[in-house]
Amino acid sequence: MKSADIRRSFLDFFIRHGHVEVPSSPLVPGNDPTLLFTNSGMVQFKEVFLGREKRPYTRAVSSQRCVRAGGKHNDLENVGYTARHHTFFEMLGNFSFGDYFKREAIAYAWEFLTRTIGIPVDRLWVTVYETDDDAYAIWVNEIGVAPERVLRIGDTPGGGSDNFWQMGDTGPCGPCTEIFYDHGPEVAGGPPGSPDEDGDRYIEIWNLVFMQYDRDSSGNLTPLPHPSVDTGMGLERLAAVLQGVHSNYEIDLFQDLIHAAAEIVGTKDRGSASLKVIADHIRSIAFLITDGVMPGNEGRGYVLRRVIRRAARHGHKLGCDEAFLYRLIPALVSAMGEAYPELAEGQENLERVLRKEEMKFLETLEKGVRILEEDLDRLQGSTIPGETIFLLYDTYGFPVDLTGDIARERGLELDLDGFERAMQEQRDRARAASHFTMDTAQAPGMEVATEFTGYERLEDEGRVVALFRDNEPVEAIELGEGGIVVLDRTPFYAESGGQVGDIGTLSGSGIRFEVRDTRKQDAAHLHVGQVRAGRIERGMTLHCSVAGPRREAIRRHHSATHLLHKALRDHLGGHIQQKGSLVDAERLRFDFAHFEPVSADQLQRIEAQVNAEILANVPTDTRLMDIESALASGAVALFGEKYGERVRVLTIGSSTELCGGTHVARTGDIGPFRVVSEGGVAAGVRRIEAVAGSVAQAWVDQQVGTLDRVADLVRGSRGEVVDKVQGLVERNRELEKELAALRSRLASQAGTDLASQAIDLGSLQVLAARVDGVEPKALREMVDQLKQKLGAAAVVLATVTPEGKVSLVAGVTKGQTGLIKAGELVGFVAAQVGGRGGGRPDMAMAGGQEPEKLDAALDSVEGWVRERAGS
Repeated sequence: MKSADIRRSFLDFFIRHGHVEVPSSPLVPGNDPTLLFTNSGMVQFKEVFLGREKRPYTRAVSSQRCVRAGGKHNDLENVGYTARHHTFFEMLGNFSFGDYFKREAIAYAWEFLTRTIGIPVDRLWVTVYETDDDAYAIWVNEIGVAPERVLRIGDTPGGGSDNFWQMGDTGPCGPCTEIFYDHGPEVAGGPPGSPDEDGDRYIEIWNLVFMQYDRDSSGNLTPLPHPSVDTGMGLERLAAVLQGVHSNYEIDLFQDLIHAAAEIVGTKDRGSASLKVIADHIRSIAFLITDGVMPGNEGRGYVLRRVIRRAARHGHKLGCDEAFLYRLIPALVSAMGEAYPELAEGQENLERVLRKEEMKFLETLEKGVRILEEDLDRLQGSTIPGETIFLLYDTYGFPVDLTGDIARERGLELDLDGFERAMQEQRDRARAASHFTMDTAQAPGMEVATEFTGYERLEDEGRVVALFRDNEPVEAIELGEGGIVVLDRTPFYAESGGQVGDIGTLSGSGIRFEVRDTRKQDAAHLHVGQVRAGRIERGMTLHCSVAGPRREAIRRHHSATHLLHKALRDHLGGHIQQKGSLVDAERLRFDFAHFEPVSADQLQRIEAQVNAEILANVPTDTRLMDIESALASGAVALFGEKYGERVRVLTIGSSTELCGGTHVARTGDIGPFRVVSEGGVAAGVRRIEAVAGSVAQAWVDQQVGTLDRVADLVRGSRGEVVDKVQGLVERNRELEKELAALRSRLASQAGTDLASQAIDLGSLQVLAARVDGVEPKALREMVDQLKQKLGAAAVVLATVTPEGKVSLVAGVTKGQTGLIKAGELVGFVAAQVGGRGGGRPDMAMAGGQEPEKLDAALDSVEGWVRERAGS
């Protein structure tokens, strides 16, 4: 069954059961700023599940494209080396928003798997949450699954469970039931919940989440008035099952791409891991570009660039010395274009963007690989120095993850700490170098100076004086294309002085250009973004609209940065010099030269001074002056900034600095100010991160919420928390001492009892015993005591942990280590219980995975010792 047919069959099945087919949402989440990319089918329905949004339907089905290549969910490093890791995958899902619940969801899943697509019943296993008796009963009593194939999975020792899902620390949550496919005994691995569950025999193919509770900040679960269902099934995994293969890379979707890639790069090794990487990555690359992500040096753009370069290098490994990824786009469109027509619609742009990025990378790849190979030939040891990694990255643009790939292939490690140290020494230069640059000599019209009107307003009109696509001048930018618009006047602030560029829209009759960033090239402001409606041509006039709330947040943080700088100089000394800054809507970051950490008391006084200046609510004053007069007046020039003959002098509170950024009208407009962190980033350089305004208020609320949760846990008020926690810490120390003393007494008593079980071989005594309920540390103490009691002895003690693991400790008295080594003895026993271990001649430890063989293994110790002792 072809993948396309499986996808269509799934959608049609649920449409027949009253579900509305909802198209896949973009890979860039529109409703969840916490996610780098859409990583599951439920993302586009998150607001619905939270009750904040209503849809005209209560049942939905979708095939959602997902990417896991950055942020919290990142499978990039595993791609190509495992059977089921991908950067891009499709998640089939059906959803109920307060409509049907467990009974229907389970029945739908079983009917689709066993009747619609014909998976044999005896190949399917099911897990349910340990206490979810409802789901268990439905599977066993109504569906008819054999009880031994319905497994209850509880919480893990560290908290959480594979079978209990939650949207966050608080909010909707509930038990899951997962359906597993058994690939057969020829594949290693055990059922879920078993010791060898990490094997590849039993593979999860579908997860049904039952959102039936609302978890509050104290962890209490309250039943939801309208329970919902969220399911997810990987199309690639299901295709592997239905196409009779074990690895996802053997299904038609990947095989078509692998064969196309093999032809293009000229290799006959169709099983190459590099071909798998290329086939996986081209899907992520194409869909990310289609959804408006462009290769870049920050955020999503940087992740895309990493993926492109990783795929390109694997082509290079296969002997391809030219750009080739863009030539795979037709094969991808052929394989997936019917389900995702936007691929075909954007094919030309896809190929153009990808080819340009490949060409840029190929310029650096050959040189970088050659330099790395030369360094590896001279390498002593097994670690690539941080200086080498940084040289490749900073000078030749060679990505660190590609250096890591090469290192892994050779069994080497990376000195990432050394790399970070070298990176910080040139952090500001590297960040400046990553900004957009353009050769003005080859960019007609760039000599124009954009008039910036954003100090006075957030909306204005501007005439298009230049357009660029792929950094090349053009006369027009078409619908869906990304590019750069240059206007003769604009209210959009261009990134400068640490302040990020504005975002917003440029619009006209039937025209809308989404501005995702604003940068500066000489005197021109570059509006970077994508045409969302219409067509933009040179000469037309557009309405400019800056995203107001974001600009306001940036203004607060930028103004607070100046007050912070002044407070640092007041409290730490006049030697304080700015070494870099970043100001955006979420925070401010300020790097400064200082010789030691800032103490908690100093930070408190610095923060207090900033807030005092804010409360004074004095007006902000800006004046245009010549540079000499400005500096003579005492205005501070900021690090890394270039100033012309005329400069903007900002006076805010007690601070007077040169600054071209946007600022609040009065200090009181900044709102509350809080320092979030302080730490070192390089030798002699410290960094403070802080928040202001509504962001600061949200941070305070979060801290207060945490304090309240702690107060609840210790059963006290906020004011009592410190004393309560201190009391708990002291009590815990006392209990640990008491416990240690008790264990020592128990070990001594147990040792006395065990000593009587020793077998006398004449020249020494041998003791091998199982002691359950004892921790490994206590085992060592018991062995030491037994050695003292027995005089000349070889001792082996064992215990089985609650998780079913065997722990072994062997000890040999020093006079006997010439004949018997504790490491050899413990290794002999461990081998019989599925483990290994070793240690010193007089003391050694080991572990094992087969506790059922422990008694026989211990019985064999006497014979082993007797043979070596000659008794």
